[in-house]
Amino acid sequence: MGTAVAVVVLVLVLANLLGNRWAPSFCALTAVAVSALLLAVLAAAGGTWTDAGLDPSTLGRGARWASVLVGAVAVVYAAGALLPATRGLFEDQRHNGLTGAGIAFRMFVKVPVCTVLLEEIAFRGVLYGLVRRARGTVWATAVSSVLFGLWHVLPSLGLAAAVPALEPVFGHSVLGTAVVDFGAVLFTGAAGVVFCELRRRSGSLLAPMGLHWAVNALGYLGGFLLR
Repeated sequence: MGTAVAVVVLVLVLANLLGNRWAPSFCALTAVAVSALLLAVLAAAGGTWTDAGLDPSTLGRGARWASVLVGAVAVVYAAGALLPATRGLFEDQRHNGLTGAGIAFRMFVKVPVCTVLLEEIAFRGVLYGLVRRARGTVWATAVSSVLFGLWHVLPSLGLAAAVPALEPVFGHSVLGTAVVDFGAVLFTGAAGVVFCELRRRSGSLLAPMGLHWAVNALGYLGGFLLR
């Protein structure tokens, strides 16, 4: 198990650099290739579709969980967008200039493929499955969630300057950037625990996939509609 986990971590480090620094334009190709490679590593280590959360017998249950979660996020986001106190959280300067087609591309191609597919297969599928087989659910959740938080170090570096609601507090300073980045790592690590629990309770990777997609994709939509 240790060797397989080490291989997975190495592949994810390279994938993170490819997606955020070396070749971000090819994120979809990277996501599909890396996801297939990680599933092959799991299989080589003796893992199964069940370990990956992709057992066909659980997909229906996972889809039902996903549908409910997407609806819940939509309701929460709609309420947040309507309340003046929270409306500013949807603003993100990185999305300025995007057209409706651009938002649709992000919602239905970039988020589900570049983000959800890769991250869920990697962290709640392969990593979780490998560690759970060897050390149990608690260790699987801890390892998966810590690494999921660290995965977001590079994507979070420009967050303080990109989100107007954060800029007055953290500005453009190195310290402000570090604080926001650290906060993003903690937040995504905690989110990873939630995703792992959804994976455990539903028995399917589709449940965390649904929540993950909704949080990201509907956030794009909310920011676009409130410009």
